[in-house]
Amino acid sequence: MRFIKNILPILALAFASQACEDFLDKEPLGVETDRTFYENAGNAELAVNGIYDAVSWDAGGVIGSGNTFEWMYGDILSDDARKGSTSGDYIEIKQMERWETLTNAPIQSSTWNNMFTAIHRANQVLSYLPTSSIDEELKARLLGEAHFLRGYSYFNLVIKFGGLPLMEEPTAPAEWGQLQRASIAETYAFIENDLQQAIEMLPQRSEYAAADLGRATQGAARAFLARAYMYQIGTDNSNGVTWQDVYNQTEAIINSGEYSLFSNYAGLFEIENENNVESIFEIQFSEAATGWGPPKTGSANSVIQNNRSTWGWGFNNPTLDFVGEFEERDPRLPVSVYSDGDIVAGELQEIDYPGQNETGYLNRKAFVEPGFRPSDAQNSPKNIIKFRYADVLLMHAEAAYHLGNESEARELVNQVRQRARNSTRPKGSTEVGATGYVPYQNLSGVLPDVTASGQELLQAIWHERRVELGMEALRYYDLVRTGRYLNALEQKYSAQARSNAERHLVQGTDNPFPVLPIPINEAQAWGIQQNPGY
Repeated sequence: MRFIKNILPILALAFASQACEDFLDKEPLGVETDRTFYENAGNAELAVNGIYDAVSWDAGGVIGSGNTFEWMYGDILSDDARKGSTSGDYIEIKQMERWETLTNAPIQSSTWNNMFTAIHRANQVLSYLPTSSIDEELKARLLGEAHFLRGYSYFNLVIKFGGLPLMEEPTAPAEWGQLQRASIAETYAFIENDLQQAIEMLPQRSEYAAADLGRATQGAARAFLARAYMYQIGTDNSNGVTWQDVYNQTEAIINSGEYSLFSNYAGLFEIENENNVESIFEIQFSEAATGWGPPKTGSANSVIQNNRSTWGWGFNNPTLDFVGEFEERDPRLPVSVYSDGDIVAGELQEIDYPGQNETGYLNRKAFVEPGFRPSDAQNSPKNIIKFRYADVLLMHAEAAYHLGNESEARELVNQVRQRARNSTRPKGSTEVGATGYVPYQNLSGVLPDVTASGQELLQAIWHERRVELGMEALRYYDLVRTGRYLNALEQKYSAQARSNAERHLVQGTDNPFPVLPIPINEAQAWGIQQNPGY
């Protein structure tokens, strides 16, 4: 009896505790939760759209108001471009250019915060969508998009900052300040896993409905995976990837038949030809009038690079060194740059050099013709191309070269050159008010086929990448992965600029490369080890 008297209160408390636990485990009625939200297919698609939204932020973000245009890294850090505009405007870009950037610089902070916002949103989808009862085919596609965008975001960070904190699910409050940086190799392994899962889950481009044009595809996942392999080979290849890995991915894209070279190089970068047959992945924009920050659906990428004398702010000026890389009468040069007195899309250009320009040139590929300029300048509808088929062909050529297939490498390079030979003049470049594409009268002997072998062939591939993909924010990374960056930086500026970059080299890698500073607020709040030299 004494035992019963003692045990009954304990049992009652236990039952009450169990009942309470059962009650707390139930989803609240009439309230939408993280899990119930994804039971609606429309909600699930909106959640994935939110990841695309975060990776599109180029002027401001959830935290901070710095611009984070990719050309600030890929073009300005390279020998292809200088800051531009007036000397005192946006000095943070000039500090980056000379490797004098500060740990509180708004550009790096915005890049970091925007990409980790995308990663957090992707983690929410990847955590809660798998248990949803929505259509399995749609679910697989949305999960593939989330994997792709998380891999894309981490890749965008690792090539700038080195190893990163790796997050596979929404970060719980208990983990705040506890995350450690992974190594560069571990970060790449994480990215590879995401992109490989995306390849398995995503449809081909042709399998999407017209309304979904611009979403991530299997081809896009393969392209970025091949790019991640290439960058590892040239920097930190602790994961032991090979040129055969690059070759396999680019070959799969070529054999898919989903992409081809756009017939006219001069039309590649016009709004009227967005998402064309050469486009593998581009950030989608539409005109809006919402001002700065996340609410906007347009981009400031165009206006910030356009001519200050007409419609723009004059940044990202192509260098004389870049212009000099083009072979005589290469039709791609006037599609890539324009200068004072040129007519662009029917509009006469007057460039104030050196007052409001550093080199006398501006980026033609970012130009927005008058008919497409929005009333709110920072909300241009012009998309940003992130990957196109010509890049895949040249990556495949480089892989073929390293695998000993020189004839295949030459054939691929010559495909790209042949398309360039068939280009017209840039749109509306013959007279004021013109809007058409006028053919060249005679391109005989221009861009002859490449016949080189050995090291000369590799140099020809690198040359082709520079002129074909110029001013598309890729040059800096090509220089880094091929071990040519420090020499190019010294030639562009000085031995001091090279010395500045050398202070920020990641050590212990196959090819030490410079990294930018982890934003100081993030480094302190999360206890993240700062990069060397900062």
